[in-house]
Amino acid sequence: MPSPRIVVFDLGGVVVRICRSWKEACARSGVPFHELAATPENIAQRRAIVKQHEVGLTTDDDFYTQIAATTQGLYTPDQVRAVHHHWTIGEYPGVAALVDDLHTRGIATGVLSNTNPHHWRLLTDPGTPSAPAAYPTILRVHHLHASHLLSLAKPDPAIYDAFSQRCGFAPHDILFFDDLADNTAGAAGAGWDAVQIDHTGDTASQMRLHLRLRGIDA
Repeated sequence: MPSPRIVVFDLGGVVVRICRSWKEACARSGVPFHELAATPENIAQRRAIVKQHEVGLTTDDDFYTQIAATTQGLYTPDQVRAVHHHWTIGEYPGVAALVDDLHTRGIATGVLSNTNPHHWRLLTDPGTPSAPAAYPTILRVHHLHASHLLSLAKPDPAIYDAFSQRCGFAPHDILFFDDLADNTAGAAGAGWDAVQIDHTGDTASQMRLHLRLRGIDA
């Protein structure tokens, strides 16, 4: 396998541990969980609204109001905001060291994430001396690109082309890690070397293994 010139990471499920369900996020935020939110119909409604939010077509406040409106009054926009705020949990162990090792070897790094303004602010907040950044690894990555800023979302083929053009790397130079099969398939279709990561396991170790297969002992 060819060695990449740039390693690109998805965030949720690869670099950052996130909630995988509304119920989990409710538990983290202290907001009551209602079974309506777990029905296939409500999940489908939320996903449609999330997709609009992730490509910048709705503001954060509109997003909270729209999600609340799908719940027949069970959740207020402020409760939705709280759930949304607690969706991100923390960095996976070992990913910071992996990014540093790649940089030491002269390999560029990038992020390509389907996300939204609120989460992006949380993830890229530089912090202060008294309150350090919650996600410092992301701040060390060279090329940061998010769906709501590009007005495109994975697995749309256009987002991979947009990333490649903005960063100046040819598709065959890029190794991409994502936890969703649709997104890695989309990247592969754009000519990237794409690998699906198991978000339930040690993501850093998985990525190091695939880097070694490509001749990079990171």
